[in-house]
Amino acid sequence: MPARIRALGVVAVALCCLLAAIGALALSVPGAPADAGQRDPTDGGLQRLHAAGVTGDNVTVGVVGVTGFDTDHPTIAGQVTETRAFGDAATVENGGRNRHGTATAAVVARTAPGADLRLATFDDTTGFRRAVTWLVTSDVDVVVAPVSFYGRPGDGTSTVARLGEWARRQGVVFVAPTGNLARGHWAGRYDPDDGRLRFGDTTRNYLAGRGSETRIWLAWDRAHANRTFVAELYRTDDGERTLVARSEPFPGDGVPNARINARLEGGTYYVVVRGPPNATGARVRLSSPTHRFQRTRPEGSVAAPATGRGVVGVGAYDPAAGRVEPFSSRGPTADGRLGVDVVAPARHEIGGYDEPLVGSSAATPYVGGLAALVLDADPDRSPRAVELRLERTAEDVGPPGTDPVAGNGLVVPGRAVDVPANATG
Repeated sequence: MPARIRALGVVAVALCCLLAAIGALALSVPGAPADAGQRDPTDGGLQRLHAAGVTGDNVTVGVVGVTGFDTDHPTIAGQVTETRAFGDAATVENGGRNRHGTATAAVVARTAPGADLRLATFDDTTGFRRAVTWLVTSDVDVVVAPVSFYGRPGDGTSTVARLGEWARRQGVVFVAPTGNLARGHWAGRYDPDDGRLRFGDTTRNYLAGRGSETRIWLAWDRAHANRTFVAELYRTDDGERTLVARSEPFPGDGVPNARINARLEGGTYYVVVRGPPNATGARVRLSSPTHRFQRTRPEGSVAAPATGRGVVGVGAYDPAAGRVEPFSSRGPTADGRLGVDVVAPARHEIGGYDEPLVGSSAATPYVGGLAALVLDADPDRSPRAVELRLERTAEDVGPPGTDPVAGNGLVVPGRAVDVPANATG
């Protein structure tokens, strides 16, 4: 690929959390493009671009994930140029647990079949920093990071969000999922009722969903960092109430938060949040990547690193229903930015896997591959110019103009990429 001059500045961020901080990842895989003659948003002119020779040649895409990769998978085997693992527990070839990473890389490979792939896996947020740094300093053009870190501030100041911002300053397009928290998110001011947070007219927030394990994150603003908030998970069964788990502070990531990891059995579950009496007005955020809440506030549910400035935040779109997926995280960010830049198809198939995978992390590699096509057609575009191209050519699928649900709209490959005048496909 043509050499690009990039500053190799030091990443001034300290990332020292454990793997559990990452939360649940949305496991999703776009499938083969549809016939170009059909009105199918999962294609959007993609086959026509490939036929015209716009395939991502001379572009390198870095993919970073936690589950490893099957580098022998036929969809990616011919495009992988290098792999690395960062962290004591991280391995590239990770047996049966590499489905998500392999599928993510396969989506990029299908969207940009001429692009080279560099793959990195990690086991904690220090490993994430090292993985992204390696990719950026290895002269990749696009980084696809289909992971979400929960319990972070929603204003782009978290260390993982700033890492995406740093990558863009080095000349790299950084693409990340907005998350899948729209139905598992509540944020508001602490107005205590006998020391308990009120969710509207109640202090209980019931859980819904079939998962046997739950992860719940509680975060509060830095202005009240010296105060302690606690989330408690209760089960009710035949009128009996049992305390199942109490949140524990999550040290080391520099922000005030706590988390619950618990196994669920029979019965009905709800969450109560307790806080100190002198913290009235504190901004509190409760989120679960595994379960839905009865009382939700979808707005402001975008997860890091998509909260970072300059990161292309990608939401999940359902082409069959013609709408943004109900679970797809919504903006704005806590500091008032849109939060969702574009949305993309998020339900597809990959050969070798029995079931479709769904989520915003499916939409992310599709947009990352499309960014590679934009750079193939015009290698001199800056990361900001690539982002603007994707946004300004998107199809409006929400209220007129930009909105915090669909952002600038649904990406359309045939609009985003200029086919070279000498193309013969």
